[in-house]
This record gives sequence, structure tokens and C-alpha cells, in this order.
Amino acid sequence: MSVGHCATRLRFNLKNDKKADTEFLQNLKGVVGVVNKGGQYQVVIGSDVKNVYKQLLELGSFNNNDVSSEKGEDKGIITKALDTIAGIFFPIVPALTGAGMLKAVMAIAVALGWLSSKSSTYQFINYIGDTAFYFLPILLANSAAKKFKCNEYAAMAIGGVLLHPTFTTMVANAKKAGEGLQLLGLPVSLVSYGSSVVPIILAVWFMSYVERLADKIIPGTIKLFGVPLLTLMIVAPVTLIAIGPLGNILGVGLGAGVTFLNAYASWLVPLLVGALTPLMVMTGMHYGLIPIGINMLATTGYDTVAGPGMMVSNIAQGGASLAVAIRAKNKDVKQLAGSVWITAVLGITEPAMYGISLRFKKPLYAAMIGGGAAGLFIGVMGVGRYAQVAPGLLALPSFIGQDGFANVIYAAIGCAIAFIVSFIASFMLGIDEPEQDTKGSGDKAEVVIDVASSGVIYAPIKGRTVDLKEVSDPVFADGIMGQGVAIIPEEGAVYAPVDGVVSALFDTKHAIGITGDDGVEILIHIGIDTVKMNGRCYTAHIQKDQKVKKGDKLLEFDMKAIKEEGYDLITPVLILNSSDYAEVLGITDKDIKVGDALIKIAK
Repeated sequence: MSVGHCATRLRFNLKNDKKADTEFLQNLKGVVGVVNKGGQYQVVIGSDVKNVYKQLLELGSFNNNDVSSEKGEDKGIITKALDTIAGIFFPIVPALTGAGMLKAVMAIAVALGWLSSKSSTYQFINYIGDTAFYFLPILLANSAAKKFKCNEYAAMAIGGVLLHPTFTTMVANAKKAGEGLQLLGLPVSLVSYGSSVVPIILAVWFMSYVERLADKIIPGTIKLFGVPLLTLMIVAPVTLIAIGPLGNILGVGLGAGVTFLNAYASWLVPLLVGALTPLMVMTGMHYGLIPIGINMLATTGYDTVAGPGMMVSNIAQGGASLAVAIRAKNKDVKQLAGSVWITAVLGITEPAMYGISLRFKKPLYAAMIGGGAAGLFIGVMGVGRYAQVAPGLLALPSFIGQDGFANVIYAAIGCAIAFIVSFIASFMLGIDEPEQDTKGSGDKAEVVIDVASSGVIYAPIKGRTVDLKEVSDPVFADGIMGQGVAIIPEEGAVYAPVDGVVSALFDTKHAIGITGDDGVEILIHIGIDTVKMNGRCYTAHIQKDQKVKKGDKLLEFDMKAIKEEGYDLITPVLILNSSDYAEVLGITDKDIKVGDALIKIAK
């Protein structure tokens, strides 16, 4: 199994996705939604995904190798194709986005007269912005090698073969002289591979088979240099003679097909992309648009397929969510919608999509209406972008071209149409929101727990209780893993807070999971980042799956030694399945001893 993340999601490649507890994840505090499409199992977190990812890597054993094509997988051809496309293009998006935004900023500076296109500063910034696109074959070689399970550096060398100055000079001179080139007596097409997409992907795919064959036939004593030598001797010539030209023809053909659509039905693709992007994102099919857009930028310098339609679709999600924020009566829904519409407008739609649109359905319909209306407009007006940037409001500078501001003005009008139409449609449709819990309004009152009642979690550690917000780790502080309280320990011993079973005991002994007899799931996390201590200073008195009674000693830890190594001993006590309870009330700002009532849960 491997795991990665994007701006809002954890992305898992699972050997068996049927073992994933989707229902539990969907109900987990901090999880916006779960998607199992496009060859990936995706857990939508939101802007805190980096912090969750960091904790996940510390708690689990993961690798960076894609397992999606291992034997035993039962995935359809479309799913495999989408998984391959996603795996190849997703890792390089940050490089292209950074370069694209730099080109967009430079276009603004030139258009406003802040920078002359003849200045040396312009030349420097221009080539810096072009670098990621020109060396695209090398970037793609690395990510493609990981997908096709061959050596990344050998693959990057093949990408370098296509871009080497000697080869590009030979091609330029041959074109100028009207002559041809030959390698091993066979003709080499006079093709420039800078910024190309398809040729290197085909070359690395071919290389994956050659490398495996070479590894089988070359004796073990000379594998170290024999395998890469034979691979390079076969793949490089075949790529220059056959694969590269074929890939170039396919790339040009793809661009010609899009040009044909733009000439005879320019409104069609942006309309469909603008309306259907939410559905494509849910299924992972939007990955199919990314290489088309990048290929258009590489071949024509102008993308009318992926960027414009996805931009107005994202902004439509923002408009629909803002309408929910204004119209909703439920405090939680209003607060959520009031924040996610901003991220949607800026190009990150997963929180709005899974938190609002898919949850209530009607905002989704409104977003599709607004995105389709805006897509139709920008399609009729022939709007396209000149750089690869994240599709949101901040992408507008990438629509500034060499012919003035007409293109970017139409793009801005399209954004306005998307936002306004979706807002009006969402406001009129409304949502079927949950009932508002009006109990306990006003200032926060002191929590008093009746120890005679059921649903009481008792203090596992002696110390001072504080609010989770005082924990320095945002995964705990923001309640992403569940509600609860934190304890600043005064003694180095942890006791069972309820009767139950030890459901988790990490090898590092820094955290314990207890599942109570009534089903409550409790995590006691002793210290922050203490996983790095690898179990030093911790002594466990129990084992995983062991039955425990309230007050049984679970483990001991050396407070002094842990503090001397610079770790914070604050200990979050969390209810992992908080979503199963109507109330999770904890006592804070109080000195407690082991066995005192700490948290009250109620269904």
C-alpha cells in the first residue's frame, strides 16, 4: 500500500480496497468525504491534510511504490488508465503550476508597462518560467518510471536524450539544410521534443519491459552496470527512431482534434467541462483532462479544454456554497458553508463539494447549472489560458495573452456568470438541512458530570486538564481525530479510563487505543511527536487485544527523560468516534486525579 496527498486529500493505493472501513471514515471528525474512484482510495480532509498526512506516516508503515497494478487487482481498463494518468501527471503539477503562475505574473507586468519584454530581467524570468515546460519530458520520465516500475534515473536519462543540445542542434541544422538524419542506417524524424508529453510516456513504458528483460538475462555479477547499459543501448535508439516520432504524431493529432472542435463547436467542450467537472472529480475522470490541457499548451501554447471549464466550475461551487451560508439556519452548516466557498473560489473545491454540495445535493445541481452557463459563454468567446495553473480565481492572470486583455476580460465575465448563476440557483433551491440544536446557547458553562450516569470517561492520568486548542499539534487542536480534552501530566503513569479492550498499542508505546464495552473508542496520546522516541522512556503493562478494567495500569513513562529530550508531554484524550454521539463534553481547567470523571458522552 502507498499513500500521498494533494491540497485537500489523502490518496491511497490499496491492495484490497474492500478492507477499508469507509463508513467509519465518513463519520470521523475532520473527514469531509471519502471517494473510491479512478484507481485511488481518497479521504478528503481539507486544508489540514498535510498535518494529518504527517501523523499518518508516523503511525503506519507506507511506501512510495504504486501497487495498483500488482497481481490480484481487479480493476477495469478505464480505472487502470485513469490511475496511470493520475500517477504520472499529479506529481509534476506543482512544478508546472509554479512556472505557470510566474509566467502569468510576468504577463501582467508587461501588460501594465512595469516590465519591458526587451529587458534582460524579462529574458531571465521568461526562461525560468519556461524551464519546467521545456524539460517536461524529464519530469514526466521520473513519474512515469514510478508508475511503470522501472528505474527513475535511467528513465530521466532517456528524457535527456530527447532534449540534449547536440540532438536539437542536429535537428535544426538538418531542417535548415533540407537534409535527413540517420541512426544505425535508419531515418530519425526531425522532431523537437521540448515540452512534449506523449513521446516520453511511451518511451518509459517501453523501457519498463526492456529493463525487466535485461534484468533476467544478464548475470548477477555484472547486473550493476549491465542492466542500465543494455537498457540504454536499446531504448534510446528505438525512442529516437520509432517511439518518439510516433508519440509526436499522437500528440499533434490530439491537438488537431481539439482544434477541430474549437473551429466547429467551440462552445461544446467548455460547456461540458463547466457543468460536469464535479462529477468528473468524484470519479477521478478529470485526470483525463490534465494531459490534454498540458499537451495543448505544449503544442499550441493555448489551452481551451481543461483550464477554462474547470475554473468556472470551481467558482460555481463557491457561489452555490455562499448561498447555503446565507440561507441556512443550522449553525454548523452555515459556518461550514461560510468558509468552504472561499476555498472553492480559489480553486480547492473538495471541502465545498463533499461538505456541502454532495451532502445536500441541491447545491451540486446549482453549481452544475452555473458552471455550464459560464462554460457556454467562454466557449462561444473562445477563451483559453496560456499557462498551467490551479483552476480558480487566482488563475485569471494566466488568461492574459499577447493580444491584449480581451481574453482575460471574457474569462473574468465567465467567472462572474458562474458565481452569480450558481448563487441564485442555490439560493432558490435551498437545502434540506438538519435540525438546529438550540440547547446550550450563550457563554460556555462549566461542565458537571454525573458519575452515576452512563457514558462517563474517567481520567487516565493525574494532572491539569486543558482544552484541546492548547495542544501544539493542529491535528489534535482542531479536533480532526475526534473531540476530547488534554491533560498536562503530573505523574508518569496511564490507567484504563473505562472497562474495555486494548484496541491499539503502538510499537513506540506513545499511544494507546481503548474500545469501551459500550463501543466508545478512546485514544490516549502521551506527548507530542513522541513517536520519534521509538519507545524509549515508555514501559507497557498490557498487550493489544487485552481486556482491561477501569483503573488498570496500562503503561508508565519517564516524564523527566522525555522532557529533557525536548518533547511536550501534554496528552490528548480523544473520542475517535465522536460523530456517533450528540454530545462529547469534557472538563477543562481543573486539577484531576486518576479515576475522576473527565468526559461525558451522550447519544
